[in-house]
Amino acid sequence: MTPNVLWLPLFLLLAIVTALGFGLWFAALNVRYRDVNYLIPFLLQIWMYATPVVFGATLVPERYRWLMALNPMTGVVEGFRWRLLGSILTVAKAPSLLTAVSAAILLVVLVTGMVFFRSTEKTFADMI
Repeated sequence: MTPNVLWLPLFLLLAIVTALGFGLWFAALNVRYRDVNYLIPFLLQIWMYATPVVFGATLVPERYRWLMALNPMTGVVEGFRWRLLGSILTVAKAPSLLTAVSAAILLVVLVTGMVFFRSTEKTFADMI
């Protein structure tokens, strides 16, 4: 066991915050608009292909990597890859930029998701 494993709870926390933030958004949208329930599996599949899970971020040309950084799961996946597999397969020796951008986007998604959920929560019983 290497000291790199000690960083894994941080990336796990980022993954949980991602699920919570988008879960709040989709839950509130699903109550308001019933068709969102059918859209979520397609969005998740597109999001899976847009996240570098199977392929590494090193396969994407340098000039397009900033687009990958806008995906909040890119920093999480690259962080897991960096800590478990080493720096050979990652974008840099430390994907701190990807992780920082992911954390910033996740913070925005979480805060706006909580605000949107709380503002629409009052009408849930009326709509259901």
